Amino acid sequence: MKQSIVILTGGGPAPGMNTVVGSIAKTFLQNEYRVLGLHGGYKGLFSPDPNYTELDFTCADWIFNRGGSYLVMSRFKPSDNDFKENFNLNFFVENNIKLLVTVGGDDTASTANRIAKFLAEKNYPIANIHVPKTIDNDLPLPQNIPTFGYHTAKAEGTKIAATVYEDARTSANWFIVSAMGRSAGHLALGIGASCHYPMIVIPEMFNKTTITAEKIINLAISSILKRKIMGVPHGAIMISEGVFHELSHEELLSCGVKFTYDDHGHPELGKISKAQMFNDMVENKLKSLGISVKSRPVEIGYEVRCVTPVGYDLMYCSQLGMGVYKLFTEGVTGCMVYLDLNGNIKSLYLKDMQDPATGKIPPRSVNIHTDKVQQILDHILNYITPDEYEAAKKYVPNPEEYDFKKILNW
Repeated sequence: MKQSIVILTGGGPAPGMNTVVGSIAKTFLQNEYRVLGLHGGYKGLFSPDPNYTELDFTCADWIFNRGGSYLVMSRFKPSDNDFKENFNLNFFVENNIKLLVTVGGDDTASTANRIAKFLAEKNYPIANIHVPKTIDNDLPLPQNIPTFGYHTAKAEGTKIAATVYEDARTSANWFIVSAMGRSAGHLALGIGASCHYPMIVIPEMFNKTTITAEKIINLAISSILKRKIMGVPHGAIMISEGVFHELSHEELLSCGVKFTYDDHGHPELGKISKAQMFNDMVENKLKSLGISVKSRPVEIGYEVRCVTPVGYDLMYCSQLGMGVYKLFTEGVTGCMVYLDLNGNIKSLYLKDMQDPATGKIPPRSVNIHTDKVQQILDHILNYITPDEYEAAKKYVPNPEEYDFKKILNW
């Protein structure tokens, strides 16, 4: 029987999923391998009857430049008991599988490492290579190299956010916009800065103080007050969903939020409209202050996950897919594939990235100390400083409470 490889996609979709899978398939087919695409993420490996498709050139060529994921995705996380009782080793043996390729984020990568160790304990010779994916851009790749899908999601999000800003200008009102980013503010910052939003709120800004709903709302109002002083009656505020994720359990309960959780224990943020929640809070605070401002909520989330990849991600993902073959033929396993800044395919070992205590891969946060971020904070955002205290007293009796740097304890 021909040697085979199997590819699975885990977590949520990102632009470029099909480009990676299609490029891997084309490269291995060209070198006389069977290529199996597993549906349902890891669930298929713990099922007696895995749902898979044998990928041929026609299929790979059809999907490689499309959005979404041809392979059905899943957030399934196998338990220790699944490994003991449900792992389908026969699937690997009967199909002569020599390589497991996983495409996903940090949780998908961590599970890939568990499977590689399990197969090694069973003395089954299989390599595993992970292709890092997330529109959140929070996997810790070297040299600040982006994760695939981020640039496309940012570009699509920027189109939406720019249209929203034009609506604000046209209608002389405000919008509260929330962008995806469970652990880091890369996407919210990238979109908000591209559109010159007067306030962007990301979790990394709270490096010297605890994140609370009140501080988030006061940052928003700081921008509204500043623009009133400037004589500008419109604007938009970008808030990363990551700040919502960091709110205390008590605050979430007081907001009336009831979470459901995914298989990895993460709150399913996509089921909650963060924009709606924060918009309601801002409106209530403005009303209590006697400030007349109309605001509307907009969520940027699922709209950017399955769009057609931009040219950057089409090329990047193609190179990552072909890079899987390069590392495999070199005998490399238990790693992530990445493309360095010089255009060379490199490996990054999962075991070297994991937190020794939790076994998880820690997220990459926005470095707020770089010139890139500091210039956004200093020159794009509009907010109250001590210089505006007197002018702000026309609207609020205590303008220092809306001082950007005081709120953040900077």
